[in-house]
Amino acid sequence: MMKVDGATQKVLSLLAGLALAGCAARQAPTVVFLSDFGTSDDSVAICKGVMLEIEPRLRIVDLTHAVPPFSVRDGAHFLAGTAPAFPPGTIFLAVVDPGVGTPRKAIVAVSGRGQYFVLPDNGLVSDVAARDGIRAAREISNPRWMLGAAPSSTFHGRDIFAPVAAHLARGEDWTAVGPPLSSPVLHEASEAKVTEAGLVGEVVALDGPFGNLVTNIDAEHFRGLGYSLGDRVPLTIEGRSFVFPFVRTFADVPIGKPLLYIDSRGRLAVAINQGDFAQAYRIGRPAGILIVPKPR
Repeated sequence: MMKVDGATQKVLSLLAGLALAGCAARQAPTVVFLSDFGTSDDSVAICKGVMLEIEPRLRIVDLTHAVPPFSVRDGAHFLAGTAPAFPPGTIFLAVVDPGVGTPRKAIVAVSGRGQYFVLPDNGLVSDVAARDGIRAAREISNPRWMLGAAPSSTFHGRDIFAPVAAHLARGEDWTAVGPPLSSPVLHEASEAKVTEAGLVGEVVALDGPFGNLVTNIDAEHFRGLGYSLGDRVPLTIEGRSFVFPFVRTFADVPIGKPLLYIDSRGRLAVAINQGDFAQAYRIGRPAGILIVPKPR
């Protein structure tokens, strides 16, 4: 048997400890946190503190806390856009809750990708459900998973949603959160459609802070109209007619000029190179958009 001196033993022990620490870090649970709380007060920090008190190993990723106030639709858009970047088992804590304190339910929904969504039952999970499906959902009713016996009527982010996310992150059985829910509230997804007039879509988001208009027209539908890179595309936005070049990236047009492009998520978008299209043309969302097929 090989003899190991004291110094070598200390080095081996240190390496073993570092290896174990690395494993623990890799295994730490992740909560992705979205809200319309903003960052000008202590609401976000309080929710994080509640979670860390329950599960100190927790990793918290801030998706955004700048969802426009009360805008469930924007929150749903951000959730669906971010979820594919995270693995199955990730917990999403989403608080955009204009109905806080009313009879609306608090729920946990498991998507078809095996991700957990802790949120109010107000349609916030709609865009995720439209793409990934919902495997199961439960109403949050177990007081042991909440903060205190009497939750506030105005801060369910702290008293209900944050502690539930932390209990899930600890690996507790999610079925203990409350009874099954047959179907969460889902808002109908806005989809582009082909009409006699052309391809009709909608501006569904602003790519802030740049002011780009993001539409619900995917690349496949747009290219089905016959357009290729370099073409000038006639389109109508909220009744206003434009002709913009379809290009690969912003710098393909001069600074200050508008363009059409396919964004990083495969959607048609409108922008100004190094400018703010929404501000320049005073167009926001929702806004209708019509694109006619390329003349043959």
